[in-house]
Amino acid sequence: MGDSPTTSRIDALMERASAALAKTEYFKAVEEADRAFDLARQGNDFERMARICLPIQEARRQIRQRAADAGGCIIISTAADVPPMPTPGCYLVQPPMIGNGAALLRTRLDRKRVPVMLICREPMTQTGRWPIVAVGRLIARVQVEPPAGVKRDVARVTNDVVDGPIPATWFERATEGVGDAAIKMIDRSEPAAYQLEDLIDFLPAIPDHEKLYERIADVCRQATGEPIPTGPRKRRGIDDPFSF
Repeated sequence: MGDSPTTSRIDALMERASAALAKTEYFKAVEEADRAFDLARQGNDFERMARICLPIQEARRQIRQRAADAGGCIIISTAADVPPMPTPGCYLVQPPMIGNGAALLRTRLDRKRVPVMLICREPMTQTGRWPIVAVGRLIARVQVEPPAGVKRDVARVTNDVVDGPIPATWFERATEGVGDAAIKMIDRSEPAAYQLEDLIDFLPAIPDHEKLYERIADVCRQATGEPIPTGPRKRRGIDDPFSF
């Protein structure tokens, strides 16, 4: 694309992102790199987009690790359960709170620069599993085994009761599961540029999933060798973020 004003802006943003990473200012690194990614996306500069994924992935990894290191688990069933001064750690959002509320909470905590791993679960199924939902511009769902210490109680809206601590390793597994489900939803028969748009639409919901960034970078590299598509996109039906 040459040394245009836009590419100069992207390079300046990435210099600031790299400096923030070096200072362990991980949220600032994400913010600067995200702005650079958006500028590159506007210009269909797929090669730069692929390169920008790596520092975002690293910054998000460090944020996730800080959340895991903080320990503990905060269970959010209603807005009143959200601490007035949120602290780093693992946040489990569960009914009657729904997926859309979890998405708003994640955005709020990100803006406050609070390192968290956040998972939104739905009521326990008849088979004893937890449906996990991630709401972004697209929505992913997957069923996982609940953590140890969960007891069935059909009198509750969740169909169960959490009776014991939930370790950070469970949050990591749940994040990996729903992120993998999101990647599988992408139609690989579509042009790479269209696959990329769908992958990016999952990012606000699953910013902790490392493979999502890796897949985005791979698809960016694929898109560099393809003409920009102009035909209609095939989109999956939009799931309902307001339901269980």
